[in-house]
Amino acid sequence: MKIVFFNHKGGVSKTTTAYNIGWMLGMLGKKVLLVDADPQCNLSGLVLGEKFDEYYTEDATKYHNIKDGVKMAFGGKPIPIQAVDCYSPERNKNLYLLTGHANLSEYDASLSLAQNSNNAISALQNLPGAFNELINQTSEKYNIDFVLIDLNPGLSAINQNLFILSDGFFIPTNPDPFSIMALDTLAVVLPKWVDWADRSKELFAEAAYPLSDSRPKFIGGLIQRFNIRNGKVAKPYRENIAEIQDIMQNKLFESFQKANMLFTDAIYKEANIPKNFCLAEIPDFQGLLPKANEAGVPVFALLDDEIHESGQVAIDMKNKRNRFYEDFETIAKQLIAVKDNAEIE
Repeated sequence: MKIVFFNHKGGVSKTTTAYNIGWMLGMLGKKVLLVDADPQCNLSGLVLGEKFDEYYTEDATKYHNIKDGVKMAFGGKPIPIQAVDCYSPERNKNLYLLTGHANLSEYDASLSLAQNSNNAISALQNLPGAFNELINQTSEKYNIDFVLIDLNPGLSAINQNLFILSDGFFIPTNPDPFSIMALDTLAVVLPKWVDWADRSKELFAEAAYPLSDSRPKFIGGLIQRFNIRNGKVAKPYRENIAEIQDIMQNKLFESFQKANMLFTDAIYKEANIPKNFCLAEIPDFQGLLPKANEAGVPVFALLDDEIHESGQVAIDMKNKRNRFYEDFETIAKQLIAVKDNAEIE
């Protein structure tokens, strides 16, 4: 199952969320392919840690990334797209990374032209299906259960392409006015992307790499990056959280329903996804985050001796870690339930 994490507003913890959910799925025994489609390569940095620079300079690994993986299609070379070798972190061998590339956006102009030419330019007909082919080949190589794709915050042709090849999508957001405005935009743009795919699949059916037959469906949203005071969401965020929940339950629901971008009611019910589609409200990681970065794991995977604190501070941090574990375990199990029940239908 291919899942994208997308919001064209930046700073909503989109990358961190893909990383955390992917890691948790791995802990639950699922094979996960993380795809870094953001030229900033933050997801690659999270997974590779101190090996980041080395990965992009060593001959054995520097060409094993998303950009070079589709280079033959975008370069017009008569070489088929093949699976790339993926990095797997020591602490989670069920997790595989298809690394990003700082120059991935170089392909955006030619992909945009290909997707808007109605297949009138034969030299470009293999481009719209190239990323899907790379992901499929790599997924088959590692027997992947879930593909989690981290998109950059923008409305580019590459983002459109990776969105329409997915089976489902998360919308990470945070409680501020700009995030609310971004949701209004997504309610309009995402159905347009899916409509383009509906109209274009037949046009590219004879291409070496046809468009995916999948249809992106809304799994849910995650509200993140806010502070807790005295055990409650800090007052400045409460109204924005309520408004985001209302938009998801009403405006997004209505828009995605009209575009056939929702799972059945039974699937949401079996997965315990609430009617407002808000899977979780996840506060700021605060002091746990630098410790997790140092250890090279998500905050919920920190071991006791990696917290490096004592007394009440250590107790409080362990309790927070455990709560984050419960949050992401719940989300991962919801995603597994969605996949299992969608396959049955």
